[in-house]
Amino acid sequence: MPNPLTDDKRTALILVDVQTGLDDHEYWGERNNERCEDNIGALLAAWREAGRPVVFVKHNSVTPGSPLAAELPGNAFKDVIEGEPDLLVTKEVNSAFYGTPDLHEWLRQNDIGELVIAGITTNHCCESTARMAANLGYRTIFALDATHTFDATTPDGELVSAADLTRATAASLHGEFATVVDTAELLG
Repeated sequence: MPNPLTDDKRTALILVDVQTGLDDHEYWGERNNERCEDNIGALLAAWREAGRPVVFVKHNSVTPGSPLAAELPGNAFKDVIEGEPDLLVTKEVNSAFYGTPDLHEWLRQNDIGELVIAGITTNHCCESTARMAANLGYRTIFALDATHTFDATTPDGELVSAADLTRATAASLHGEFATVVDTAELLG
């Protein structure tokens, strides 16, 4: 497959909620994609080498007991998130477009029309950000293997695996809200 990126040096990498509190498996449950952080690191290194814009997004949870609360150690970025971003967005909800400072305004001011989204979790904050990006008119690329999520339970008590949730996100986004790819496709 040809590289899905354009040659536009203004393609921004949006790294969503790559925070240590998401390693708390007692709180979140079982995760998928143990290569997620390696793929995020590879994307970040490639973006920096190419001089493309990088945005870090941090979730400051207001949910009681969440390891992502702003005052807790789990709010910190994982070690793979190195250096300073071109923009740091903090948020209390799922979409990076509802944070501070205003991501959409910053992207417009910097003439950025193409985004690559990666981070945690696949079917929550990453998917919500991708859907909103597409609705706002951005060409959106979703780096599926640079995301991970956790098993979840349906309202009727059925366990849905993280792998199945990831496949559902890919099927829901691809062709409608984003081009869903793997890291190797972006870097190749």
